[in-house]
Amino acid sequence: MRTRQDHEQLEEKNLAPYAMKSREAGEREYPEDKHPIRTCFQRDRDRIVHCEAFRNLEYKTQVFIIFEGDYYRTRLTHTIEVGQIGRTIGRALHLNEDLIEAVALAHDLGHPPFGHAGEDALNVIIEEANKKDPRLKLKRFNHNMRSFDIVTRLEKRYPNFDGLNLTPEVLIGILKHETDYDEAGESKGYKDGPTIEARVVDFADSLAYLNHDIDDGLTSGCIAEADLMDSDLWQNALKELGPRIDRSNKKMLKYQIVKQLIDMQIKDLLTATDQRLKDCGLKSSKEAKDYLLKEMRRRPKETLVGFSREMTGQRDHLQRLLFKKLYNHYRVIRMMSKAKRVLNDLFKVYWDVPEQLPPEVYKRAESGEGGAREKYDVICNHLASMTDRSALEEHKKLFNPYTKV
Repeated sequence: MRTRQDHEQLEEKNLAPYAMKSREAGEREYPEDKHPIRTCFQRDRDRIVHCEAFRNLEYKTQVFIIFEGDYYRTRLTHTIEVGQIGRTIGRALHLNEDLIEAVALAHDLGHPPFGHAGEDALNVIIEEANKKDPRLKLKRFNHNMRSFDIVTRLEKRYPNFDGLNLTPEVLIGILKHETDYDEAGESKGYKDGPTIEARVVDFADSLAYLNHDIDDGLTSGCIAEADLMDSDLWQNALKELGPRIDRSNKKMLKYQIVKQLIDMQIKDLLTATDQRLKDCGLKSSKEAKDYLLKEMRRRPKETLVGFSREMTGQRDHLQRLLFKKLYNHYRVIRMMSKAKRVLNDLFKVYWDVPEQLPPEVYKRAESGEGGAREKYDVICNHLASMTDRSALEEHKKLFNPYTKV
């Protein structure tokens, strides 16, 4: 039988010098005995999988709201794809795959219902509140911070502490997750730089959503192959497929070109990152954290973990095409507008009559000493905890007099 100590010895033997070893992990906020079989990062991953917020990702939007069809990605399937891509990259670079998977599975726990439309709706509510009363000083909704709050205090699964009591390396990976759609957060006590494994998750995330948005967009009919022909990356993927694929079979072509796009981008990222790691000569995970912390402050065009300049330019161009053709498609805008109306309606109803909130939520609002600020915080947090499905059901109950309550 392989024990935790055996796993840790294998890490010392097989992982790169700059990889984060389980034995080097920081202390949990609440001390716990080490597990005889699983490493600390394996335990973190397992705690995340079993938490309520992770299960709720099944009913949260990626791009297409759940009632649009069963094919489209949800936050859960997106999260699984990020974990899979992250592990592939991590294995090739001799990094800690368990740490990568833990951060990947937790990176979107804090998303509200209806994806970025839900986040936009909550921020409009907050901005309007601050305009009405500048003394409130409400902070913008940041799903990274909410993910951090979920795993540090909002999940209630253990008798001796709130949250999941994860290792600092996983918490910092969640807190400082950055992509075009993700803004790093700050929290007292977690000022270190991210691990290389956490940065791999950042790029696995951006790689996953670019390519599965193409898949979902083509399936929905909101974009067509012709819309993407101006992309060099798309053209290169078609050339790589060559004559071996029957282009008249549109469904098979879609599957194969998305697969080819992912493969090309992963290979480019691995080649570029491997060379930069060799050039840096990092000798420990501590050196890697310090380097990445400085990098986050300097914001260089080329990062330690990342694509080549050529691939970055090609990806940016393809992303702009998607923004123009897919995210601005009238069906997507209509879905997002409806989602925002649902959250705005629910907020107004709860604000006017907070007794309609679930008892445990309303008790918190009633007992809070923060007045209006506390009330905004409680209601916005409750809305953020909803899934697409539960928000739509609640809206139906409150606004359709013929719906059974």
